Amino acid sequence: MFTTLSRRTAVLVASSLVVATAGTLAAVRDEMPQPGGAAAQAAGAAMLPGADSAVHPRPGEVASCDKAGTNEIIKVPDKGAPDGKRPIWVRRPPGPDSDDLPVLYLLHGSTTTHLDVRDAGVGEALDEQMCRTGVEFVVAAPFGQEVGGSDTEWGDAADGDFAIETFVTEKAIKAVEGENTRPRRLRALGGFSMGGYGAAALPLRHPDTYAQAVSWAGYFKVDDPSDTFGDNPGAHAPDRLLDEPGVDDIRFMLVEGKDDHTPLQTGSIHGEAERFAKLLRKNDMSVQTMHPEGGHSWETWVPTFPRAVDFLVEGWTASAAKGG
Repeated sequence: MFTTLSRRTAVLVASSLVVATAGTLAAVRDEMPQPGGAAAQAAGAAMLPGADSAVHPRPGEVASCDKAGTNEIIKVPDKGAPDGKRPIWVRRPPGPDSDDLPVLYLLHGSTTTHLDVRDAGVGEALDEQMCRTGVEFVVAAPFGQEVGGSDTEWGDAADGDFAIETFVTEKAIKAVEGENTRPRRLRALGGFSMGGYGAAALPLRHPDTYAQAVSWAGYFKVDDPSDTFGDNPGAHAPDRLLDEPGVDDIRFMLVEGKDDHTPLQTGSIHGEAERFAKLLRKNDMSVQTMHPEGGHSWETWVPTFPRAVDFLVEGWTASAAKGG
């Protein structure tokens, strides 16, 4: 219904590991780098005297060290959503919202929802990283399915049935940020599996909206079993968008498990991170890659959060002069 049978089966197996992830999270906390580690040092190095820093890290001293973030579900009217309203899971750090508080938007996979992201313990794991690095941020995961059960690829349907790309890049931002609209440099997009594809494609299609992208188990060519993009798939292929205006300063992190062979319509996810990284480097764009042990599961992805947050913090603490 959402994808080819083999890919759906592989992703459903990953979803069944959500409960097992709780044990992984405990292990991650035990092995967590202590406040003032590499991320904090990198952040400090980025704040040169006189620089207009976007974010000021305080390792071990932010409110998230003492109090958990708060969860809410926002529902926004949207065509194609099951009840006419598209939900967004939002987790905010303690304290008031402001336009200098970064936001990480997260996109789920083809057979999952925003609630799977929440229930995998993502919020708690990222709270730990906020304390460690001393940089707090909002986490927001929109719902990316549609009433007909199509594999949406986080796109706008060519036949007009749904407009999820528009929802993510416009409505979700307005709903989450409200009057505290963030500058581009403080807005990042991440995702898992199909969401990892979206996390690469949408920043390249909307370079004025996002400055950083983290793709967990993504693919960087069009894999569109439901024909969402109709006769214009190339306009949605990350590996064909690298020459577009304004994309050259987007920072990418690509995470792919060593044992991830999740099938696509053609080939599999295995090798996609390195293939895309090579193209990014050819275009003199910034990219980091990770190849953790494991396959297509939260157990593989969640332990990479420390390094992924280090990557985001480096971008958020860069001089404001480098991005809008």
